[in-house]
Amino acid sequence: MADTILVTGGAGYIGSHTTLALLEAGHEVVVLDNLCNSSLESLRRVERICGKAPLFVQGDIRDRAGLDALFAAHKIDAVLHFAGLKSVGQSVSQPLEYYENNVAGSVILAQAMAAAGVFQLVFSSSATVYGEPAQMPISEDVPTGTPTNPYGRSKLMVEELLQDLADSDPRWRIALLRYFNPVGAHTSGLIGEDPNGIPNNLLPYVSQVAIGTLKQVSVFGADYPTVDGTGVRDYIHVLDLADGHLKALQAISQRSGVSIWNLGTGVGYSVLQMIRAFEQASGRPVPYQVVDRRPGDIAECWADPTKAAQELGWKAERCLAQMMADTWRWQSGNPQGYAQ
Repeated sequence: MADTILVTGGAGYIGSHTTLALLEAGHEVVVLDNLCNSSLESLRRVERICGKAPLFVQGDIRDRAGLDALFAAHKIDAVLHFAGLKSVGQSVSQPLEYYENNVAGSVILAQAMAAAGVFQLVFSSSATVYGEPAQMPISEDVPTGTPTNPYGRSKLMVEELLQDLADSDPRWRIALLRYFNPVGAHTSGLIGEDPNGIPNNLLPYVSQVAIGTLKQVSVFGADYPTVDGTGVRDYIHVLDLADGHLKALQAISQRSGVSIWNLGTGVGYSVLQMIRAFEQASGRPVPYQVVDRRPGDIAECWADPTKAAQELGWKAERCLAQMMADTWRWQSGNPQGYAQ
């Protein structure tokens, strides 16, 4: 019998792609989302792609009564937890919002899960928990550092509270998935990244410059000790990321306690390499301007994905050209995101 999976934040970018992957794998899916940074249209399109719809509940992980009602109404087997705020810049100006949503929300979710007897959880964490690591690539053995912003600190706090929770009760089976830089979109061009306002991440910004919505890309610093002076990051296709969540879900059904996996490609690309690759995929120029470095940015960051390959049988399959082609297909077909 198919499991029923609760996906918090399931109408968002990574959540919607993972919801689709779960439905395609035969699971029943309940999506909980407050729609503050997402659109219900993403789930309508998930149904168009696979012919099945998740059950949607509009609600908030900070609402304990709402969570209790949800768990009472549905026999949930496991939770994939994406709900949270994710803008680094906004976290600096609004730290309390981030701690309330990301940390307090996760506490309330875990309390409601325990009360309902649900102990399997896959948490959407981030490579930001490593802070400024002294070595590359980053394996799971690298100690967590001091994240450079409240967003990263909120992710690390949730990791630590989930570790404490698992230490206190052997029924918990928890995966912490530390992902690098998710990009791309579904190959259908129907679902993709639809940021509110001006994008915080490089690739949606680049694609909005290519489509003409924004004028030019700001490249923050060209004097780093990297291949061309610009920052180097590990970009991973969102479909590979979604697949990693399914593999982690399968793995924790067989292992108790906390398991940690990096989800990245193991390859770093510079900002200028990303811009050139996007120009090639879109056939359009992407004008850019080099500006000062941003405080808190590190020169380079990429994953050692060996552990996920060994323990989950997972590795990123999609190359940079495919990430770019899929992003452009989504952006050019949906110039206003889900809003048209």
